[in-house]
This record gives sequence, structure tokens and C-alpha cells, in this order.
Amino acid sequence: MNYCTLCAAPVALRIPDDDNRPRHVCSACGEIHYVNPKVVVGCLPVIGDQVLLCRRAIEPRYGKWTLPAGFLECGETLENGALRETQEEAGATVQIDGLYTVLSIVHANQIYMMFRATLPEPVFAAGVESLEVALFDEADIPWDELAFSTIRRTLEHFFEDRRGGDFGLHVGQIERTPPRG
Repeated sequence: MNYCTLCAAPVALRIPDDDNRPRHVCSACGEIHYVNPKVVVGCLPVIGDQVLLCRRAIEPRYGKWTLPAGFLECGETLENGALRETQEEAGATVQIDGLYTVLSIVHANQIYMMFRATLPEPVFAAGVESLEVALFDEADIPWDELAFSTIRRTLEHFFEDRRGGDFGLHVGQIERTPPRG
């Protein structure tokens, strides 16, 4: 950030009074510009023994499989954002069963909040951000083609919890993985 969004004067990176970390502070009006993590919300839609996945039609990870999820919009609740993303990406109307995973991705400044959800009937269709949408049994999950480690972790928890018969809340952190090569 180079300029204040309120008055357009230059900003400087400094630690404001009563704070403990550098922030962008306007040199003219004194406005402190906070940069905070983005919240990603989504659903793990389930019908019977199958889960609904979307193949991405956008970057990053074009062509990879994911659960329907995206950035929370201002003015939305977590649940409403998750329902909206599921409708937009998978053309599916689901019923939320509860918050399931909360995963911090510190290096990407993101927090994923995924909900378990019931797909009451097998009605779905690819939205503009999806190449295709399909139901998968656990044995058929395209594990090597999943878009994000948050999705892998959520699915791993789900299948493990389903075998154990108890769905608890999972809170964790995704660490940066070294590049392959």
C-alpha cells in the first residue's frame, strides 16, 4: 500500500501507538490501514455415502477438484456465504449440518471455515467457476487432483469421522509445503 484510501496522501509503515506491529499509517490524516486475513467459507455437501466435488474452471489450480468454497463477502454470515458459494459453484442447494473445519493458512493470510452439509437430492450443475461437478464415493476421491491442502484435510477428517461415527469440530493450521522439484 502506497497511498491512503481516505485522503490519497502517502502512507508509511510504522508501529502506531498502543500497537505491537507495523501498519500502514497515513502521513497526513493519521488513518491506520489494517490488513487482515481473508475468510474462505464453503461446504462439504454429502448425499448418502457420497460427497460433491467441483472441478475448478478458474485459477489458481485450474482443472483440480475442490469442495465448493470461496471468499466471504461483506454483509454475509459464515453460513450464508457457504450456502452462496455452494449454489454458485455447484448449483446445489444444501442444508448446513454444522461448522466442521477451521483451518488457518498463516502464510496465505487466509482462514478456511468449512461446514458439513446435506445435499437433500442429487441436483447439481457446474457454475461459471466449475468445469464439472460430480458425486464421489470415498474410494473414488481424486486425491492426487485436489486443488488445496485445506480440502484434502477436510475430506480426510470427514471420512475418518464417518468411520468413527462422530463428527467433531476440527481446528488446525496448514503449513507451507516446499515446492516439488
